[in-house]
Amino acid sequence: MKVSVQVHRGIESLYGTRDENIRLLESSLGVSTCLQDKSIEIEGADEGVARAAAILSEYNDLVAEGHVFGNGDLNSYLRVVTEDPDVTLRALVASGRQRNFGKKVLVPKTINQRRYLEAIERNDLVFGVGPAGTGKTYLAVAMAVSALLAKRVSRIILTRPAVEAGERLGFLPGTLQEKVDPYLRPLYDALYDMLDAEKVEKYLERNIIEVAPIAFMRGRTLNDSFIILDEAQNSTAEQMKMVLTRQGFNSKMVVNGDTTQVDLPGGKRSGLNDAIEVLRGVEGISFVYFDQRDVIRHVLVQRIVQAYERHAESAGVGRQLTLKLTVEPEAEPAAAAADGLPAA
Repeated sequence: MKVSVQVHRGIESLYGTRDENIRLLESSLGVSTCLQDKSIEIEGADEGVARAAAILSEYNDLVAEGHVFGNGDLNSYLRVVTEDPDVTLRALVASGRQRNFGKKVLVPKTINQRRYLEAIERNDLVFGVGPAGTGKTYLAVAMAVSALLAKRVSRIILTRPAVEAGERLGFLPGTLQEKVDPYLRPLYDALYDMLDAEKVEKYLERNIIEVAPIAFMRGRTLNDSFIILDEAQNSTAEQMKMVLTRQGFNSKMVVNGDTTQVDLPGGKRSGLNDAIEVLRGVEGISFVYFDQRDVIRHVLVQRIVQAYERHAESAGVGRQLTLKLTVEPEAEPAAAAADGLPAA
C-alpha cells in the first residue's frame, strides 16, 4: 500500500535532528517514507501506512492551527502514538497542557507523565515507579515549587537515602552535610532549574526548602509541607514506614524510585518494594508506573534501559534452566530405590 500526505509547513520539526522523528515513525510502524515536493509518500503494510498517514495528517493540521512543537517534544509524542493505537497525536498534545513551575513552563511529554502530574494534583500520597530518565524527580520538584509559590504549602522537604552505590564516601573530608550533599545533588539541580539561584539560597537559609538525608526525618511531623522521597528503592522497609508516617496536615508526599536499581546491602528488603506490596489498594494513595517509553533523556538511554530489561529476562530464564538441570538428576536414585535397587 502506498499513500501520499500533504505537508506544507514544519518539515524541519517533523523530521527532527538527523531525521530522528521520521526514522522513529518508519521503524515503529514498519513503513518507508519519501519526501516529495509538498508531500510525504508512505509505503508499507496497510495497517502501518494507515496509522502513519493519520499521524502525519494530525501533525499537519496542528501546525496549520499554529501549534509549535518544542525541541524533542514531537519525538516523545511519536513514541507514544506509534505504540498505542488508541492515542491520537491531537489528544496527546491537548492533554499535555502547559504548566508554570517557577521560571519553567513544562509540558508532560508522555501519557504516564501526564498521569503522574494529575495524580499529584489529586492525591496526598503518590508513588512514581520506573527507570531513570522518566522525569519522576524533576516533575515532582516542579510540582513542589509550584505549590510553594502558590502558597498551598509553606515549605518543601526533599530527602533521599544516603546509600552508597558501590563507592564509600565515609573518609571524605568535611561535615556530615558536606558528605551527604553528593547524594542529594539531583534534587539541588532540579531546584536551581526551577528557581533563580538567589531565591533557592534564600529558601535554603530560612529552611523553607530543606534538603536532607532520610535519617534526618525521624521523630518529625511535617505539616503544611510538600515532601519528596527520592531514590526510595534504597530505603529499608523500616525507613519507608518512618518517612510515610511523617506526613502531617495539609501536606503532600511524592515517593520516587526504580525497583531495578536497589543498592542496599544483601539481605535488606527495599522499602519501595515493601510499600508497593503493603499499600496497594489503600484509598488516597496513587501509584504511577513508568517504563522505557517514558525515558526522555538521550535516545540512547531508552535503548540502554531496554537492553538491561532484555538481559534481566534472559538471565532469569537461564537461572530457571540451571535449577531444573540441578534438581532433576536427584530424582534418579529415589526411583532406583523404589525398584528395589541400591541407591547410588
